[in-house]
Amino acid sequence: MIRDEETLNLLLDSVRRFVREVLVPHEHEVSESDEIPPAVVAQMRELGLFGLSIPEAYGGLQLTMEEEVRVAFEIAYTSPAFRSLIGTNNGIGSQGIVIDGTEAQKKHYLPKLAAGDIIGSFALTEPGAGSDAASLRTSAVRDGEHYIINGTKRYITNAPEASIYTVMARTDPARKGAGAISAFIVEKDTPGLTLGKVDKKMGQRGAHTCDVIFENCRVPAANLIGGKEGVGFKTAMKVLDKGRLHIAAVCVGAAERMLEDALRYAMEREQFGHAIADFQLIQAMLADSKAEIYAARSMVLDAARRRDNKEDVSTEASCCKLFASEMCGRVADRSVQIHGGAGYIAEYAAERFYRDVRLFRIYEGTSQIQQIVIARNMIKAAQR
Repeated sequence: MIRDEETLNLLLDSVRRFVREVLVPHEHEVSESDEIPPAVVAQMRELGLFGLSIPEAYGGLQLTMEEEVRVAFEIAYTSPAFRSLIGTNNGIGSQGIVIDGTEAQKKHYLPKLAAGDIIGSFALTEPGAGSDAASLRTSAVRDGEHYIINGTKRYITNAPEASIYTVMARTDPARKGAGAISAFIVEKDTPGLTLGKVDKKMGQRGAHTCDVIFENCRVPAANLIGGKEGVGFKTAMKVLDKGRLHIAAVCVGAAERMLEDALRYAMEREQFGHAIADFQLIQAMLADSKAEIYAARSMVLDAARRRDNKEDVSTEASCCKLFASEMCGRVADRSVQIHGGAGYIAEYAAERFYRDVRLFRIYEGTSQIQQIVIARNMIKAAQR
């Protein structure tokens, strides 16, 4: 749903220029230093990129899902590290509060997240609970006006930079499964919260993850999201449905950048007296990539519009995440192949993107989890 086409186009034009004129020139620097320059982060704040999906009442732009994915197409044209920094504030780091938070929680945290004054993070995954999120062991025991949290969260995006963490913890140890899981807002300076060392990853340098460790961490009961126990897993799933559409859009944007680079290289690189773009086997890889990107873009836009129309898009979101992330991996592989030996050299963006986009098939639910979600939803629908 597009609320105002003219206003949206102005935003898209601004983001497009910023990405190409500011972010793309900093890609190599970020990859080498593993840090996004503070001056660039400041410009991202000024553009309002930290508050794209946060309601206007709390200082955000309150983009619809369709508007958000169209912005994501543009932001993803560059290194995923830039999007990752703003991604948690617009997605999993804020949406639990937006969707199910109390009014007091929204007023206190959302304006700071929208302004980029603080970074939000989403702490669900554990050493023993990844795809099987409902088996998490982190506990939260009520103690008067506080909860005592104990446990370890792993691979938490933006954890080193975060000021607040949305933490999933088990509040009823006697119950197994998702019904005993609650969601908490935990501030970084809370006694008992410590961070592990920053992970060294295959790709996405400049985007940081690490363990978040809770040892008798006392969290005010007022920080229980929604003020109700046992609904945290439902909150997490609602957040992830939205996040899967966003990541699918990011996959489309990244794939478009890789295809553009591959096409340019194929038109400039000569072999046997011809540009390699003249060779049909190269053309086939270019054509397959173009068709798959178009299909993924169409899927994402359709699912986003359905979500804006208040439809249940659990199946569609998983379809988008599955297809778009796998598509992005295939485009990355073809891009390296078209570049030949140059595609294996760090001087070319093809090498970096090949490593960076591999993560898209893993986080926000692996491709295999998406397959399970899609199939189970199909079976449920058929049994009605």
